Amino acid sequence: MKFFGHRLRNRNITRTPGQEGNTSVLLQDVPRDPRNMRLCVFASEKPSAIEAGNQIRKRYGNHSVEACDVIVAVGGDGFMLDVLRNYMTTGKPIYGFNRGTVGFMMNDAPIEKLPERIADAEATVIHPLEMRATTIDGRVETAMAINEVSLFRETRQSARVRISINGQVRMESLTCDGVLLATPAGSTAYNLSAHGPILPISAHMLALTPISAFRPRRWRGALLPHDATVMLEALESKKRPVSGVADNHEVRDVAKVEARESRDIAMTLLFDRGQSLDERILREQFDY
Repeated sequence: MKFFGHRLRNRNITRTPGQEGNTSVLLQDVPRDPRNMRLCVFASEKPSAIEAGNQIRKRYGNHSVEACDVIVAVGGDGFMLDVLRNYMTTGKPIYGFNRGTVGFMMNDAPIEKLPERIADAEATVIHPLEMRATTIDGRVETAMAINEVSLFRETRQSARVRISINGQVRMESLTCDGVLLATPAGSTAYNLSAHGPILPISAHMLALTPISAFRPRRWRGALLPHDATVMLEALESKKRPVSGVADNHEVRDVAKVEARESRDIAMTLLFDRGQSLDERILREQFDY
């Protein structure tokens, strides 16, 4: 699998002074005149998404990915992840139109005046993780993850994992159901369900979180700098088989998984004004 993405130096992005650590930026490529905006609309297979996608195409037209200004993904968060993976190389900003269940990465926008909302949207730049998985028979497979890279047990046997950070062993043996490395964008997904910390989208950090840790029972994970390289090695891999997973891409029977952030690869999400990803992540921490 190829690594997907576009380089920051090719982007037409402006940050105001003091905004270097902030991923909410002004995206100059989006036309500010909605009448000139060219949309490329993709919809999931959900009936409500298909219907909404057809309505958007009928009202505002539909262009190819190459010719469009903005990609509109109609569906839920899972579909948004698929669109991000498939079209990272285009450099096109992506606006999520919610027809899913949770819609954390989507916008609850009406079809009316959709180009106006997109023209006024806030852009958030996020960075993926690269996973390099080596199987027990020596095969190497690579994949990209927007939310998290995980190691999961495959059978009733718990996993035993050795954890190294930047080449140094930090935990000789973790007995668990699994362990995951989450990006700030993915910290409110599976990471949060596994009792991992929520990271601000502008944090230069990654969350390393155990899944049902048995020994050491009290270990709750670690916060790592964004440029850390994490190695997860499966101990007793034949007796305790594990899978390496980059979001929904699974590699079975792995011996080890290496994960790191690709800081020079960028994806741009568009959110309605006042509903940026930064705001959503902050709000999630007070939503009980």
